[in-house]
Amino acid sequence: MFVKSTKIHRAVLLAGASLAALAATGEARADFILNGSLLVSSTTYQDTGAVAGLVAGSSQLPGTVNKTTNAYTPATAVSGGNLNTVWNNASVDSSFGVTSAITLQDQNANTGAVNGTLAVNPNIVSTSFSSKSELGLNITNTSSGFVATFMGYAGGGVGNLDVSNSDTTAYKDTTNPVTRQFAPGANQTYAYNRSVVAVNANGTYSTTQTLAYGGNNGRSAVLAPNGSYYTVGNSNNGTGTPSQLTNSTGLEVVTPGSTPNSTMINPGYTSISGDKAGKDSNFRDVVLNPYNNQLYFTKGSGSNGIDTVYTVSNPNGQLPTAATASQATISVAPGFTTDSAKTTGGNFTPFGLFFANATTMYVADEGTGNSTDTGTNAGLEKWSLVNGTWKLDYTLRSGLIGKSYTVAGWNYTETTTGLRDLTGRVNADGSVTLWAVTATSSGSGDNGADPNQIVTITDSLGSTSLPTSESFSTYDGPQAGLRYGGVAFASAAPEPSTWAMLILGFLGIGFLAYRKKASALRLA
Repeated sequence: MFVKSTKIHRAVLLAGASLAALAATGEARADFILNGSLLVSSTTYQDTGAVAGLVAGSSQLPGTVNKTTNAYTPATAVSGGNLNTVWNNASVDSSFGVTSAITLQDQNANTGAVNGTLAVNPNIVSTSFSSKSELGLNITNTSSGFVATFMGYAGGGVGNLDVSNSDTTAYKDTTNPVTRQFAPGANQTYAYNRSVVAVNANGTYSTTQTLAYGGNNGRSAVLAPNGSYYTVGNSNNGTGTPSQLTNSTGLEVVTPGSTPNSTMINPGYTSISGDKAGKDSNFRDVVLNPYNNQLYFTKGSGSNGIDTVYTVSNPNGQLPTAATASQATISVAPGFTTDSAKTTGGNFTPFGLFFANATTMYVADEGTGNSTDTGTNAGLEKWSLVNGTWKLDYTLRSGLIGKSYTVAGWNYTETTTGLRDLTGRVNADGSVTLWAVTATSSGSGDNGADPNQIVTITDSLGSTSLPTSESFSTYDGPQAGLRYGGVAFASAAPEPSTWAMLILGFLGIGFLAYRKKASALRLA
């Protein structure tokens, strides 16, 4: 089941639940993802499980593997599981993360009132706190209704350590410090397959495990008209570049179902000669452009490759499939930057994408690159397609960049640096309203754990010069221990006639939840 509610504040408290058999089906309701609503993904940190057992000065964590000798040296924890200090463990364990449960909320896009809440069973799939690139959302309008997609870790649970840098079941990497710490024996494994989660409009959901992104994370997934999922992410947490990892990363095509599968599109793609194999396809958001039926995706982190916006060719005029994946060609979208991240530090750090029409693309920029990025490009960029080339019109930053705030229960002052996941709605008056998840900086041990926000702004769609009257406002958040991951607007606008596909039966496991505003309201 999911919880349906009205006019309730968007602060989450999840009730615990035991693992149910995958064959079990949650309560099917026709009104979880509503037309014209905003779907929000979030996760809340819990000091439980393995993280609760950490003792500063004695507990061992993944450390380092010597690239030459393959000798392993563990690290020693510097903090227990306290929310404000646990992220300091990242200073000794670069893989540090804690699995956490995923919550979806369907909200009234205009008022923020909560229509319904879906708590995803963490024993089926969970995310990693504080992996800031995870939980990006897409909503596809199919002939059978809305389907929302995102990615997580199969069987990740809550409170488990460093799952976001664990292996998959396809390959054990003995140069990965997470593997060396938690699965040192020849017959031991510490593997969590990265999975696509598909949520139907009635609140039921299913998962499809991939065999990609070993040693790192799957970040975003979209369901296409051909019935396939397209995913992006990163791989490899070890010292080598084995083909099992370099050819199972970046952009992948996945067939929905119970059998783990994934096929890399344009395997061996390299944007900068000499950069680490498999790392310049460190992609982190993927969308399907409905106006040309092509995939677009971004890279905005890491020291390899180009931080920019990418697209991929359609072999024989069709989206890449497992059979044609090697025939597709990834390239930088015309007009977007081609500077080397290693050389410049990144003039842009793009994250989320939204196409308002065939010639207008909005790009969320995280603001974690060089001074050009932080001083000029961080925020919400508007690009126009002119004679086949994308041109930057302006960047919306007012009321966003440099905004500081404090949060009860959190010891650090937050400063907004940019934006991550992005969605939008084109309005009848010629404007476009956009919602985005913020990126922040603070004195915490890992800024991915910072309490972030969802912000909104309305832009004049036809403008190509920076409007002086437009400014961001806060739509939701912040709350200590809660990280927003993704936003997606549910639009029932007609899709192309190519939507001839069989929609899988989505499985659902519900949890009891409640929301608070001025007073508590509990709904069963």
